Amino acid sequence: MRTLAATLISLCLFAGAAAAQQAPKEGATAMPKSEDVRAVAPALESYAQKFVVDDLWKRPGLSRRDRGIVTVAALIARDQTVELPHYLALALDNGVKPSEISEIITHLAFYTGWANAMDAIPAVREVFESRNIGADQLPPATGPQLPLDEAAEKQRATRVGEQFGQITPSLVQYTTDALFRDLWLRPALAPRDRSLITVSALIATGQVAQITYHLNRAMNNGLTRDEAGEVLGHLAFYAGWPNAFSAAPVIKDVIEKRAN
Repeated sequence: MRTLAATLISLCLFAGAAAAQQAPKEGATAMPKSEDVRAVAPALESYAQKFVVDDLWKRPGLSRRDRGIVTVAALIARDQTVELPHYLALALDNGVKPSEISEIITHLAFYTGWANAMDAIPAVREVFESRNIGADQLPPATGPQLPLDEAAEKQRATRVGEQFGQITPSLVQYTTDALFRDLWLRPALAPRDRSLITVSALIATGQVAQITYHLNRAMNNGLTRDEAGEVLGHLAFYAGWPNAFSAAPVIKDVIEKRAN
């Protein structure tokens, strides 16, 4: 495996050496090589090296595995598939399991839309095939589930039903049946990681109204306040400063209220 710095200089904003050796599939857009970026925007290459490669991915507040999860979630959420194969490879190299990648896609179908999940499929399949990852390493469609906190789920379902049941009973019912009594109980992703993916996708797509509930759930599932702050700093580079700063007051409010 390459050193992190050598990998990231090619993976963050530029085409990796391995990718450069592969011809893009028909209709695919290849990532620009580092020399292409340098020829067009030398400052961009400089910023990537100085802040992303030499600092961001080395910060201790969030593990490299978590940074891989956060980045892959943001790219899928924003339907940015050009960089996806490279960050999928980086995530796998940093300990994310193929079964977890599979679950990330399925989870984000519900939280960022079916089409975004489908758009990620070709890139993920290409990476899986290149690494000989087969069906035996992927989670089954159905099977045993994690235990459900019946009291918490009843409280959530009652609150949502009272708010929206008369307006959109289908949304209320699907939220209960498909999400909280099924998707969130799938064991191939730990609850903490599933929450991390959800919060990352909400920040990356500017869905700040949903962050309070899901960040509280994430912290109940084990995400720390320092990790939550690092997610914001990380996503500033991958989803843009406006999305990070739009989410910052909401995350600050959640953290401060939990501390009191």
